[in-house]
Parts: sequence; C-alpha cells; structure tokens
Amino acid sequence: MRQVRSIWNGAISFGLVSIPIKLVNATESHSVSFRQIHTEDGGRIRYRKVCELEDREVTQAEIGKAYEDADGTMIPITDEDLAQLPIPTARTIEIVAFVPADRIDPLQMDAAYYLSANGVPAAKPYTLLREALKRSQKVAIAKYALRGRERLGMLRVVDDVIAMHGLLWPDEIRAPEGVAPDTSVTVRDKELDLADALMDTLGEVDLADLHDDYREAVEEMITAKATGEQPADTPAPARSGKVLDLMAALEKSVREAQESRGEEPAGARAAAKAEVTSISSRATPKQTTGKKSTSTAKKTAAKKTAAKKTTTTKASASGSAKKSTQTQAAKKTAAKKTPAKKATPRKRTA
Repeated sequence: MRQVRSIWNGAISFGLVSIPIKLVNATESHSVSFRQIHTEDGGRIRYRKVCELEDREVTQAEIGKAYEDADGTMIPITDEDLAQLPIPTARTIEIVAFVPADRIDPLQMDAAYYLSANGVPAAKPYTLLREALKRSQKVAIAKYALRGRERLGMLRVVDDVIAMHGLLWPDEIRAPEGVAPDTSVTVRDKELDLADALMDTLGEVDLADLHDDYREAVEEMITAKATGEQPADTPAPARSGKVLDLMAALEKSVREAQESRGEEPAGARAAAKAEVTSISSRATPKQTTGKKSTSTAKKTAAKKTAAKKTTTTKASASGSAKKSTQTQAAKKTAAKKTPAKKATPRKRTA
C-alpha cells in the first residue's frame, strides 16, 4: 500500500493490551470537482467569512465555535471545554465486544479506515489481534473519538490489515415506516419464475470490472474543451416506456440480458422453464375463440331445432296413420265379435 497521510494517531485497547496505531482513510473520491465562476468574465467566485456585527471579513484564527440555543443565543464552546470532557476514547479505540459479522446491519456502515501498526513494538500485538479475529470469524465492536465526538466502530480483517468501519449509533437509523407500498399486491408464481430467470441470466459480476461511465464522459468532455476540440456526441439513453404488461417486460428483460452476454436467446429455455405466455398475446385468441364457439353453438342449436320439428312432424304423421289403421282393425274385429281380437287394439293403443 502506498504511503497515505494518517488522520489520527492513538491505540487499540484490547483488554490490558495496548496497540499503537495510525488511522488512514481506506477510500478516496474520484469524482470531478467544479469551481464556481462569474459567467461574464470567468473570474472565480469565493466565499468569505464575515462577522455580522462588524460587517468585516475575519481570519481563521479569529473563528471559534458556539452552540445556538432555541432562542438564538450563542453559547461559546472552546477546545479546552471539549478536552476536559470525560471521554476515555479520546485517543483510544476501545474494544467492547466481539460479535458475528452478520449481527451488523449494513445500514449502520459509515466511513472506512485502515489501522496501521505504529512502530516496531506494535507489530506483535497487532498481528495477535488480527489472527484472533481471523480464527474466531468475528468482528470487534469498539468506541473511539474523532473530530470532537465519540463514535462507534467495527474492526475486521481485510487481507493482512485490520480495517475499521465507522458505525452509526442505533438511534441514528430511521425505522422504515411508511416506505413499503401500502396497497395489497399479489405476485404470481409465474412472475416469480421469470424474475428468477432474469436473476440467473444476469448472474454474478466482478466488482473490479465496474467503473463510473459518467465520470469518464465528463473527463473526456473536459479534455476536448481544453484542446479546443468539439466534444463527441453521446447517444441519449433509451427511455423506458410505461410498463403495461409485467410478464412481457420480464420476458423481454431476460432476452436482452442473454443477448448482451452473447448467449443464445433463452426465449426457449427461460420461457420453457417458466411456462409463461404474456397476457397481451393470449387475450386475443380467447376473445376470437369465444365468438366462434358462440356462433357454432347457435348454428348447432338451430339445426337441432329444425331436426326436432321434422321428427315431431313425422311422428305426428305416423301417429295419424297408426290411428287410422287401428280404427279399421277395430271395426273388422267388432264385426267378427272375437274377444281375443278386442284386446289387441287396446294393447296397441296403450
């Protein structure tokens, strides 16, 4: 690691063991900084510290700090006042507990620092604490003071270095009340299947491969302007339209993610796995099928009615013919006065 200026010197208090350390920043900002200028002549715009009572600019040596009371009264606070406060962590990172790493909510994470052993005598106890953290697979919770206030920290091992993450106090974390949707929403299994397919398609990524595209574009623009060239035109990002069909949007996302990775579009694989058809694509066939079935039903009903009428007509004609035959047979039977023959027409009539 290249030499970085330390921002704080002190010691880690590990029971009765004291480990002299230096605190250095573990992160750095690469964002492009801008200055305010006067647009008419390009002159720098600067802020000056002015005393409101005397209406004059004052130097840094004349500036102190104060606490503003509710009624606007200023209560001066000096560095000596703060130094006399009973803070045992003024120059000490005091370890108070060791806990599993998953006990720390990422919402509490703040600034990150590296702890460097300060001097040769600190090497042995520093290494002892580092190896103890490794073997226990735990993190150390500590209290320390920095920039005029006591803070909470978490110590863990990064490679062969002890790193410390500043933590927010628990009462500084807001409860997520009123943030979640207040409407009742039902998510279907098919939608979850497509979401899983999209997650599988996107897969994992090496964070080292990610970079700030916007910062690179700003730097290229500045270089072009400095050399008198015309900045290159940057294509505007495609605007996403309003999502009317969640299923269709998920399916399209899966296809695009696979194409961007050079994979064969898994419309076949992902959609087959999910067995899903978009709502818009299946709405029309249902309506068309409904109309056809209704029309067919009507035609079938009409044919059945016509057939019924024909059958009824034939049955009526057949019935009339039978009655006529039965009447003639009855007359002949009566003439012959044969009792056995009389029963026969009754059976037929019945």
